[in-house]
Amino acid sequence: MVYPIISSISLSFYNWDGMTPKTFAGFDNYIELFHSDTFYTALKNNLIWLALFLFAPPFGLLFALYLNQHIRGMRIVKSLFFAPFVLSGVVVGLVFSWFYDPSFGLLRLIVGHGIPVLGDPHTVTLGIIFAALWPQTPFCMVLYLTGLTAINPEVVEAARMEGAKGVALLWHVILPQLRPATFMAVVLTVIGALRSFDLIAVMSGGGPFDSSTVLAYYMYDQAIKYYREGYSAAIAVVLFAIMLVYIVFHLRRMLREER
Repeated sequence: MVYPIISSISLSFYNWDGMTPKTFAGFDNYIELFHSDTFYTALKNNLIWLALFLFAPPFGLLFALYLNQHIRGMRIVKSLFFAPFVLSGVVVGLVFSWFYDPSFGLLRLIVGHGIPVLGDPHTVTLGIIFAALWPQTPFCMVLYLTGLTAINPEVVEAARMEGAKGVALLWHVILPQLRPATFMAVVLTVIGALRSFDLIAVMSGGGPFDSSTVLAYYMYDQAIKYYREGYSAAIAVVLFAIMLVYIVFHLRRMLREER
């Protein structure tokens, strides 16, 4: 893990097309990056992804609490909730591309007319994020279900005998014991939001007019299409720095609460 990080940081200071010898560029790649309109569009979209993707953990918790009940037929319901989690990103992207299609998609049947969700720069990012939340929420749900099975039932029963119930029981008894699951759900959701790539590649290709591109896709675009390995490495370094700052902040906050 350490070597790829150091290698990417080193490569970001060079111009290289992947074939000819590297040439030292200093901070030129970073200067060009911070003067690129596409970079700021990608950064803005990543922040939108991050803000909306963080709805996955709370919704995952709600679904986990519902599915943790001992009700007849709950296994069938669980399997329905688990289904999006096992699908690949490519399949999810294709399913939602058909769903949004303004000519024959299910969305057209629901609203009564075609809406070019993926063809409108103002709606394409929101449409892709909604598609990404479909598998991400069950993923968080699985983490919380695992955490719920580890909760000591005697502690919950003792709290009920003391009069705790409903929201009070959830807030003061259950959620504190789910902190490890919450930490994992938030961290993995943040990583998923910042490294979002597959759905964008399948559903929009970063378009229209780069309006849905994110840093991970912009990095791929520069490396694969234009053979700018040094420039794409600079994008990777910036993306890693954003991810690291957010995760360290959340980790320190969680450790402070535990003290």
